[in-house]
Amino acid sequence: MSQVVLEAKSVVKKYGDQTVVSGVSFSVNKGECFALLGPNGAGKSTTMKMLYGSVQITSGELYMLGISLKKNIRDVKARIGVVPQEDGLDPEFTVYENLEIFSAFQGIDSQVAKVRIEEVLKIAQLEEMAHRSVESLSGGMKRRLAIARGLLNHPEILILDEPTVGLDPQARLWIWSFIQQLLSEGVTVIMSTHYMEEAQKLCNRVAIMDKGKILAMGTPSSLVKELIGKEVIEVEMNPKEIIYFVNRMNSEGISYQTARNQLNVHLKEGQTNEQLIQRFHGYQLTIRQPNLSDVFLKLSGHDLRDEPL
Repeated sequence: MSQVVLEAKSVVKKYGDQTVVSGVSFSVNKGECFALLGPNGAGKSTTMKMLYGSVQITSGELYMLGISLKKNIRDVKARIGVVPQEDGLDPEFTVYENLEIFSAFQGIDSQVAKVRIEEVLKIAQLEEMAHRSVESLSGGMKRRLAIARGLLNHPEILILDEPTVGLDPQARLWIWSFIQQLLSEGVTVIMSTHYMEEAQKLCNRVAIMDKGKILAMGTPSSLVKELIGKEVIEVEMNPKEIIYFVNRMNSEGISYQTARNQLNVHLKEGQTNEQLIQRFHGYQLTIRQPNLSDVFLKLSGHDLRDEPL
């Protein structure tokens, strides 16, 4: 049986009368990559902050490595690594000094810290940057430094809040490869992201969030297969035409979603697309493989790229 290293039970976070996280429940197994996937404002970052103790839980229970975060957050923090969305690096100090200061903050013995700093600099491929100021680093290098900082205490769980947001494609690919390396070494990774392809590539399981709630949870492939099917036919048309075809889809029990000036028809296992293609003769259409963006659109009613309705 898999060992559960994180368990969230009906977790709620309120700021005054506003409920930001509304009773979410999920668990994470040792050695897996688990992601909260959703748009900005879905409640992902607030949930992540509750996981590492930056934000207090309003109600519900959180257990990390068998320890209640409400009762003993200090013991939990000693065993996890955290890479927040805002790096929190000190631009006036060098790369090495940032790691040195954080080691002291973590209570790591100074001699042990020296060895560990050299290790994480090598892991993050920042050895040649050790004595450069953080201010002079590129965005990708700063993110690598933040990850190196999160590894200083040999964490059993690494928590990454939007690890590649704002990065160029090369930096993003490096971080993806690095996360895969950590997973191969048995480190549990919990992350949040609004990048569908990131979750699909890296994660064993995802929890799709919107408006503070978890809409669905499972492996990327199982969610796509169950909720969408084997193919998606994208058809470009104007809104009035979409209404006509939507009425036809509803009467015939055909699964679909609309997004802007586009009708997405879901082709289930066992169905063929020839008749549907003939129906849309004269329209611009594309046939493609389904993905997690389709799942999110079906569950929430709006695109991952859109603001929530």
